[in-house]
Amino acid sequence: MTSRRVLGITVPGSRLRQWRDWLMPAEQPFLVPPALAERLDLPDDPERLTFEVKDSFWLYDLAGSALCWLTRADSARLPAEVRRGQPAPHRWPSADVERDLDRVVRFVETGRRTSRHREVTERTWDRLYAVLPGARALAGTFPDASGPNCFGTVMAAAGTPGADSTWMQREPFESWLAESTVAGGRDDDPGTVLVWRDREGQVQHAAVTLGAGWALHKPSQGWMSPTKVLGVREVIFSARQRGHHLERRQVTQGAP
Repeated sequence: MTSRRVLGITVPGSRLRQWRDWLMPAEQPFLVPPALAERLDLPDDPERLTFEVKDSFWLYDLAGSALCWLTRADSARLPAEVRRGQPAPHRWPSADVERDLDRVVRFVETGRRTSRHREVTERTWDRLYAVLPGARALAGTFPDASGPNCFGTVMAAAGTPGADSTWMQREPFESWLAESTVAGGRDDDPGTVLVWRDREGQVQHAAVTLGAGWALHKPSQGWMSPTKVLGVREVIFSARQRGHHLERRQVTQGAP
């Protein structure tokens, strides 16, 4: 299976097939009212839900429902209103793998900006290395699975080992900010951490500037969300949410 270019990133065939397995399993999760699940003799099996399938089907709130795993034929037993009320569409696999992969790529690309890491000059990469030694290896990559997020991406770019493969929580990220950054920074310089906080002061998102008007960020923890390079203004615009405010901190050279 050949590789494909997805959001400006070369993705090998083995990774594409893994995406298909997460997005189009033969048995797929459905949220079913418990009384209906019992009447239809459908087992409730939330333990089977992986992070990757959770992100594929937007199953972040089971809301007291039974989580039932059904084939396409079995799902026809559900009332139409239950099928229509699922958090995300169900995409079923077919015998035509290449066609399925076309659908997977469309799913990944819909609503997401293409990474512009190929536009960053060698001079910019060379200048940022002292403060962001891990940034270039991360730029224009997809994670191996769901979990790695924006906080870990910023820390890994600054040289924290293993942070790029970690579902980084707020507390360790806040500790890193306190220990490895100082208030301030300029958007055109490498190593300015862009931090978005809500009205209560909790950090909600983060990115880091690369210099020359570029920034590195990972929009979400999902498997379909790459670590990408965009213009700083593009990142700020895409992360804008009502009630959130942006602060800037500068990575101290030699962090982590």
